[in-house]
Amino acid sequence: MAALTPISRKPLSMVLPSVALAGAFAGMFVGAGNGSVPLGMIGGAALTALLAWIYISVLKNERLAYWINIIGFAAVGFAVSGPMGGVLGFLGGWFFAWFTFWLYEGRYRRKLLPYLTAQQVFYHYLFRVICGAIFVFLITPILVVLPLSFNAQDFFTFTPEMLRLDPEGYSLKHYQDFFTNNEWQRSFKNSLIIAPIATIISVTLGTLAAIGLSQSHVPGRRAIMGILISPMIVPLIISATGMFFFYSDIGRFLEGTLGMNKTFVGYLKVILAHAVLGIPFVIITVTATLVGFDRSLTRAAANMGAGPVRTFFKIQMPLILPGVISGGLFAFITSFDEVVVVLFVGSASQKTLPWQMFTGLREQISPTILAVATILVVISIALLTTVELLRRRSERLRGLTPA
Repeated sequence: MAALTPISRKPLSMVLPSVALAGAFAGMFVGAGNGSVPLGMIGGAALTALLAWIYISVLKNERLAYWINIIGFAAVGFAVSGPMGGVLGFLGGWFFAWFTFWLYEGRYRRKLLPYLTAQQVFYHYLFRVICGAIFVFLITPILVVLPLSFNAQDFFTFTPEMLRLDPEGYSLKHYQDFFTNNEWQRSFKNSLIIAPIATIISVTLGTLAAIGLSQSHVPGRRAIMGILISPMIVPLIISATGMFFFYSDIGRFLEGTLGMNKTFVGYLKVILAHAVLGIPFVIITVTATLVGFDRSLTRAAANMGAGPVRTFFKIQMPLILPGVISGGLFAFITSFDEVVVVLFVGSASQKTLPWQMFTGLREQISPTILAVATILVVISIALLTTVELLRRRSERLRGLTPA
């Protein structure tokens, strides 16, 4: 970050409007927090454009501009909102200083092809901005929930102590309530019982169905595939209603005719219903893995005297295992997070964790829901990370990416 050099400088007529637009976007959030969005946008655009002009036309030293911007924004943020505002001001000051010189010195073209036109460069970064905005839109609710789960008060909003980063504003009491409350623990145990069993059923039936439907000689395999993956397409409330009537008859038969325990039958109905919802995910992932499967391997095993079962477990299963596990993880997430079907098919004895969260929102506003949501987010991130690692392993085994 040395003094400016005359290489690849861009005109102020391009730099200042771009910086002002970014400042207006940031000012929109600041203004929303202070009750005036238009004033925040106008002030943000004017302030950032003015600072950019001063840094480029008057100061002409990038390093000094960085320090002025970072210290100034951090000081203003700290004065207005305390330590949290100081942190946000520090990050905002760094970003606007970097953005200003990134545009002015033409650094945005360094990693692009030199023959791209200005319009193509604009669309390139516009696409990235749109993708980033969508990502922020999707991830913001999660980022809000995570810190709120450590709130020392029974509120669903940030307290002044939390905004000041005061340790007294944070607590683990909501997590303690989750691990000590009988209702939460009972629902958590039910989810840990139902989801794994439903996943095993989904993986078994879905893998067999995918292998069978991958054979070209199977008649009507496209129609069968459409029927098997229909639970992903049909609205869940319709599937839940159909499952309610279907499993009600099965439940009456098992309880009345065979004399089975009512609680056991309730678990059985929920597990089978969740297995139906998970099977499409297994079929899709395993079918995608089978696309690159070398059929000559199974024929070679048959020529060597191996039976179908031995060929499946020794040859086919190791190669499609990443797809099988990925489908199983998706089926597990579907079962663990599902609430609509449980409300229709299950009873109070089969109350799962999402059902308990739904009840907590509808009947009693319990901040413990925030802690549970955070735990579920962590579990989902771990499972999705596993899926990504398995996907990469599958591509390496199929030779799509270098080892």
